[in-house]
Amino acid sequence: MSLEQKTLFDRTTMECSKLITEHYSTSFTMGIKTLHKKYHFPIYAIYGFVRYADEIVDTFHDQDKESLLNRFEADTYQAIDERISLNPVLHAFQLVVNKYSIDKEMIAAFLKSMRFDLSLKNYDETGYEDYIYGSAEVVGLMCLKVFCEGDQAAFESLLAPAKKLGSAFQKVNFLRDIKSDYEERGRTYFPGVQFDHFSEEAKAEIEADIQRDFDDALLGILRLPKGAKLGVFLAYRYYLKLFNKIKKCPSSRIKEERIRIPNAHKFLILLSSYFQNSLLPKP
Repeated sequence: MSLEQKTLFDRTTMECSKLITEHYSTSFTMGIKTLHKKYHFPIYAIYGFVRYADEIVDTFHDQDKESLLNRFEADTYQAIDERISLNPVLHAFQLVVNKYSIDKEMIAAFLKSMRFDLSLKNYDETGYEDYIYGSAEVVGLMCLKVFCEGDQAAFESLLAPAKKLGSAFQKVNFLRDIKSDYEERGRTYFPGVQFDHFSEEAKAEIEADIQRDFDDALLGILRLPKGAKLGVFLAYRYYLKLFNKIKKCPSSRIKEERIRIPNAHKFLILLSSYFQNSLLPKP
């Protein structure tokens, strides 16, 4: 294969991950577009990988999910080791893993959390923390590896707040999806919380924990590289807006419907984020 053909192959696999992102998440796509252009394809590739793994455990109910996940995991490591895959999602992902030295421990932790979803329905505190680390925090760390571009000192200094941001996002997702997770998948992620007895007190305790994560995460966003700051700040603003909307709803409503941010409001958040980003204090 000539260099030109290899470049075309790489490019088309990245375009596949971009297409997946655009079709699955308008808000995530919006956030990526506010990043510096050099980050676009790497973050699309990470999202494509994460999205397809999640689809295996959440969507293909008429298939042997464990077998599919086993195959996906084996194919992932083979793609990384051989630096090629005919699966476009995995080829794009291995390009990013190898270029930015993403640790296989992060990938293993993510896939471990996906495997939890095959069998675990209720979580104790340890399982809850493990799941959040693997399903959300390490995804943020993968993105941080891209943003830091090989600067390990910068990565280490931003590691803790990046994990807090991923944690906040995932916990908001759990609150937003508490109805569908329970009714469609039989899952309850929050330790000690029973869907049928989801009280205002339990909701308030969860929200206080999420707010602490958001507060700690913002300190890291302020120190991100310039080309990454606006996109991450937009994601922060979007999830904070969703979180505040959920906080205003009684627990009974959360159990009845999925709280959303309309697309028109997402656009307004984008516009205001451009303005607020210019006013953020410099680290």
